Amino acid sequence: MSPKQQRGEATAAQVLDHALELYASRGEAGLTLGAITSASGVSAGSIYHHFGSLQGVVLALAQSWLGRLLEELAGALEPVEGARDGVHAVTRAYLRFVQKHPDAARLMHSVTADREITEHARQIRGAQEARLAPLAAWLHAHQQSGELVALPLPVLESLILGPVTGIARRWLSVGDIDIEEAARTVPYHIWRSVSP
Repeated sequence: MSPKQQRGEATAAQVLDHALELYASRGEAGLTLGAITSASGVSAGSIYHHFGSLQGVVLALAQSWLGRLLEELAGALEPVEGARDGVHAVTRAYLRFVQKHPDAARLMHSVTADREITEHARQIRGAQEARLAPLAAWLHAHQQSGELVALPLPVLESLILGPVTGIARRWLSVGDIDIEEAARTVPYHIWRSVSP
């Protein structure tokens, strides 16, 4: 990587770090181009160069943290063998990630991030393909062995991650869920929905 590319990556990372800090301290309304330039010291022109727009910053930030989450989920599957243990491991890993990184999780689960992710779904899916591949391969292998219900993989993925995403959103926004209890009890119920 050339020095110019290294500087560009460092600048982009600096913008994303400060954008997350602003989001955490000021909320969505406080995440403005002016606030990012002021906090990061990066010019508006440079931000537009790297991200295209403020929405591009939000999308890049959500995509970066989504990548980290997917890596943790894939890592949670490595030491387990059976489908039941894998479903439990993925569910718990997701909830631990949300607890460990609440500000990033709040942004990832926000309406703004949802809108950007929906609008750029194919692009994001392509960018995350390397991280999604181990999860898809794991699901497929356990489906083929008869340990998981025979449903299309996107449906199966939704049955496993959909409830966890809903719990995470509620814990992050309303706070009326005991996430530790959810981590203990929800994996069993998700497993029941995907076991043959």
